[in-house]
Amino acid sequence: MDGLEVTGCTRCSDLVESRSQIVNGAGPEDADLLFIGEGPGATEDREGEPFVGRSGSVLDDHLRDVGLHREDVRITNCVRCRPPENRDPTKAELANCRGYLEIEIARLDPEVIVTLGKVPSEHLLERSVAVTKEAGTVEDARIGDTARRVLICLHPAATLYDRSQTDTFAETLETAAELAGLDDGGEGGQSRLDGFD
Repeated sequence: MDGLEVTGCTRCSDLVESRSQIVNGAGPEDADLLFIGEGPGATEDREGEPFVGRSGSVLDDHLRDVGLHREDVRITNCVRCRPPENRDPTKAELANCRGYLEIEIARLDPEVIVTLGKVPSEHLLERSVAVTKEAGTVEDARIGDTARRVLICLHPAATLYDRSQTDTFAETLETAAELAGLDDGGEGGQSRLDGFD
């Protein structure tokens, strides 16, 4: 791993076969907000950047609504290679890529990590997560050697399949901006939930 870029990895044979390229995180290396998705889809695999398909457009629109732009945040995934037929990454694949993710988080040192969907939420919090019920919840999670604030968020695609989730998604992004100190209101919200397991 050179800086934040993984340039060659053959740890997951299925993913090596299914990917056309490794999709690294995108955005500033000192961003206060880090969004973490599950893994690249077909468009991301083709273009080499996370969240550039339909879900990426939803994310971009909602970021703008809370006064942020894609260039202001960093976006990455739990796994950097597209799983075959967009299946969920396996536990082994998540574990194989975990070191890269932890290095990225440590170098970035974000104020808040926003998990986009069930897989990244469960991967970072190491428990089962009911994302639709828990969206907007902030927890402390030990990632590597450091406690990090993790904000559970719906996957942007959830708003495409179920329009009733749009408000929840938008409100969670507002919370993310507040927690990272990127909003105009200056409200910190409930930022620390030490001992909340």
